[in-house]
Amino acid sequence: MQPITKRLRVLISAYACEPDKGSEPGVGWNWTRQIARFHDVWVITRANNRESIDHALAQAPIPNVRWVYFDLPRWSRFWKKGRRGVHLYYYLWQVGAYFVGKRLHKEMGFNLVHHVTFGNYWLPSFLVFLRAPFVWGPLGGGESAPRVFYNTFSFRSQVYERSRDILRWIAERDPFISLNAKKAKRILAKARETADRLRLLGSNNVELFSESGITEEEFANLNILPLRNIAPFRVVSIGNLLHLKGFHLGLMAFARFQQEVPDSEYWFIGDGPERRNLQRLAQRFGLATKVRFWGNLARQDVLEKLLLCDVLVHPSLHDSGGWVCLETMAAARPVICLDLGGPALQVTNETGFKVPAISPEQVVKDFAHALLHLAQDPELRIRMGKAGRERVMDYFDWDQKGEWIREIYDQVAT
Repeated sequence: MQPITKRLRVLISAYACEPDKGSEPGVGWNWTRQIARFHDVWVITRANNRESIDHALAQAPIPNVRWVYFDLPRWSRFWKKGRRGVHLYYYLWQVGAYFVGKRLHKEMGFNLVHHVTFGNYWLPSFLVFLRAPFVWGPLGGGESAPRVFYNTFSFRSQVYERSRDILRWIAERDPFISLNAKKAKRILAKARETADRLRLLGSNNVELFSESGITEEEFANLNILPLRNIAPFRVVSIGNLLHLKGFHLGLMAFARFQQEVPDSEYWFIGDGPERRNLQRLAQRFGLATKVRFWGNLARQDVLEKLLLCDVLVHPSLHDSGGWVCLETMAAARPVICLDLGGPALQVTNETGFKVPAISPEQVVKDFAHALLHLAQDPELRIRMGKAGRERVMDYFDWDQKGEWIREIYDQVAT
């Protein structure tokens, strides 16, 4: 199909949208930039994103994007502190964003409406009610930790997982969710698990499409150092130290691996409520001098630390994004992950090891085996690193993803 020649007028909803960030803020920002390569864009986003956006635009303007900043009145958000109440606030924000979008649509007559962030399938966008083709996503949220892993969590974490399952079940009964699923001209799902949930909700227009990407600048920065071939063999895990990241499984696998390769280290980059538990686990296995917790670091420092490591261990039990897997592949390092969620779409057998999540014991054994295989075979690390870098270049370069987004718009807007 030949691309549409005229520029479309596109309305984007991006609650989270900030430059130089990963996760949801990075999705909002990078998707906006790519869509604006081909179309005229209006973005509804939160007012508290304005400072960082203005700073970025002062250095690199995006002339054909109009930013529309919206928040609920101050008196109505006194109860929202950090993550507390964020989903209720977001739901109400979406209601308000609809009226902002309705006014803009009356003035501009948009050719297409796209909800980008939050990318969660069980939280609706009311922009679906505007009379324009509606694109929803990229969406996650359908991923769950397999129940057989619950007994490796603390009681509090088990309560979290079970409560999440219940809340998601309730949310799927929201008629607005079903309406989004059925009316969207195209739904982009970040992982197979979410695509399956959306099809059960009645959608026939679901397409797997990773939310994540690597910029040309990031790609260049991650090619500064060659692969290491010196001791100690260094393993790294990067992310918030939460139970759902499965880092306790990675640490147990490292303890088994370390018996075979004592000249090895495990670095954790990030912080969170599981840090103390992980530190206690390291003490129990006699690994206190082999495991280092760096805490939260600036993004550039994280990437520099990554280049000093040999392999990424990413045992996340429900992760629809997996940005760190792409960054590791771009840095020509192998990835060991579970065959779940977003990482399962990013990592291949040529770029790392995807371990099935059958049981905790099996995952620990398979992760340890993969680590040993990589430690004993430097040539394999080189091949996987090279294949990973090529895969990121071919499929996850932001400009390439922009071309694919344009193709989706061409199909939806005709």
